[in-house]
Amino acid sequence: MTQHPQWEPLSMDALLSEAVGIILREPDAEAFLRWGRARIPDVLAGVESLDADDARRLAALLAQAIWNAMPRPDLGYRPSPLPEPEPTAPCRCGSGAAYADCCQAAGEVPELPPEILWDPLLDQLGEPQLQAAVQSGAVPEPLLAKVADRWLALERPGRAVALLEPLFAGDLAALDEAFEPALDILCDAYDALDHWKKKQAFLLRVTDTAAPILKSAAWQRLSVMFIDEGDFEYAADAFAQAQRHGPDHPGTALLEITLLAARHQDDHARARAQFWQHKLRRAGHDGAGIQDFLARAREDPQQALMMSQAAAMDPALLRVREWLAGLAQRPLPTLGQEAIDDPLTCGDSRQLPLFDPELLPLPPAAREGRCCALTPARGLADLERRWRRAFPGPKPLSTMLAGPEHEQVWLRDEWLDLLEVSPAAADSLDVLDDLATALYVHPESSLPWVARVMLDPVLERAEAILRHNLGPEPAALPWTDPRNRPALRLLFRRWRQHADAGADGPAVALAELLLQLNPRDNHGVRAELMNHYLRARENEKALALARRFPTDALADMAYGEVLALYRLGQQERAALVLHEAVGRLPRVPRFLLRKRVRRPSLHQGGFMAGGDDQAWLYRQAMRDVWAAEPGLLAWMKKLTA
Repeated sequence: MTQHPQWEPLSMDALLSEAVGIILREPDAEAFLRWGRARIPDVLAGVESLDADDARRLAALLAQAIWNAMPRPDLGYRPSPLPEPEPTAPCRCGSGAAYADCCQAAGEVPELPPEILWDPLLDQLGEPQLQAAVQSGAVPEPLLAKVADRWLALERPGRAVALLEPLFAGDLAALDEAFEPALDILCDAYDALDHWKKKQAFLLRVTDTAAPILKSAAWQRLSVMFIDEGDFEYAADAFAQAQRHGPDHPGTALLEITLLAARHQDDHARARAQFWQHKLRRAGHDGAGIQDFLARAREDPQQALMMSQAAAMDPALLRVREWLAGLAQRPLPTLGQEAIDDPLTCGDSRQLPLFDPELLPLPPAAREGRCCALTPARGLADLERRWRRAFPGPKPLSTMLAGPEHEQVWLRDEWLDLLEVSPAAADSLDVLDDLATALYVHPESSLPWVARVMLDPVLERAEAILRHNLGPEPAALPWTDPRNRPALRLLFRRWRQHADAGADGPAVALAELLLQLNPRDNHGVRAELMNHYLRARENEKALALARRFPTDALADMAYGEVLALYRLGQQERAALVLHEAVGRLPRVPRFLLRKRVRRPSLHQGGFMAGGDDQAWLYRQAMRDVWAAEPGLLAWMKKLTA
């Protein structure tokens, strides 16, 4: 059988799409049947059991079945089936024989389900025709999700909601798995309209009364909502319900990998990806999409999740990802270090007499008065000047990590263009700092796996550069010199990343390094470090840390010193320090002593020093530690009565 020289072999889906296009352009039965006799045999070429005559007859039958099922826009989206030929008429297979002597014995033309042609038809209709098709009432209800998805892409979420809500207005138990796409698109439309309460109420109604497969889909959506909010316990409960109602649902597999990756449990995610590969294969879910995802998740769950959403992601973000792929191969640069004078950072006479160097040593630079400012590696000064002109955002204000103006950087391409042609930009802490800021504000970076895949390489590179250049006894890098701020801000981001992931060891090491490099601790890592020491019962380290900041306005430091002294048996000294702490932060004891206390109003940007909000936050962080220490709360109550 010879294929037409201008045609490539097609899958059946592609053939149906091409057939729909042919009928839309020329709704003529004879012309379409000629096309079918010439084209369809190419699709059948791989069927070994068919000879040329069989392929011709089967092609004619399939072409007639397609024509008979096609919803014709010119006929109000009704089909126009062909009548059976007269026995003496030429057979439609093109053999030249009469119908009675050829294909009549094969029986009637098979019927195709309408959905099989409506699906490609909806893809090819213009907007006016699409609306006419919906208004005709002929579109199969499950496929209204396809129309709504198109309207959603055109930023018409209200129209999508109006189209899909009636589908779920009746008996939900009567809806099968064909309506799952409609459920998902309706939830996406609610999100676009910021109708989160309406979405939640809809999903809860589905979980109460729908068929199991839709219940599973609704629980999956609820679990994702909880993941986005960081409520992983609720997310895990919702996942369990999704799995109970849809144990073999591919979406349940994706959800579990998502949940584990969001909680940074990558090893467990790899194991579960292997489990789901086998389970779904046994259940008949051999689709390349889910199996490819699970295969990638066995290697790297974070990358797998990132790649699963790549088609819908901001192309600018993907450009950065491509550039990041080359970071690991670059050697580490040698930075310059210029000696500077910063007496406020190096050798604070008020701190040194209180400090026990055997417990938590000040960096040698602080004791010796050595302070430096980092300067770019050789040959990078010109690149950094060009970068400053290309990157549209300023450095963050003070110790902030970003500002509202940084969201606009993704609307410009100049910095991305420069990045792509400048591999050496990976040697510049100034560039890495701006890149981390840009990634921090990108909306898609709120997804944990995007943050891991995109920010991890930037922050790993920055930490590696700094450790390579600092040596075992680094000079102090005071925040007061703007040249040090990119390095300190990058290290602080890296510390936060470890702390958020619950990686106590790396987080503590980085917090201690930050205090070495910047003893004034402008970013406030000392509070988390103090609480870690106390939870780990490293009371001597906690006490030494507190004495480096003797008049601190952070409750963690002021009251952490009290707890450390009490544990070390120095109750007299603890009482004096408690008196000083109450003088600075008088509301903390009340919030620690009461079993129940009403939460005050909290400020999004921080807390008021000495206020109820600060006392509440300290209670949330450390009351369980205070309550677990025998006699401590009673002792505090007596001294503060």
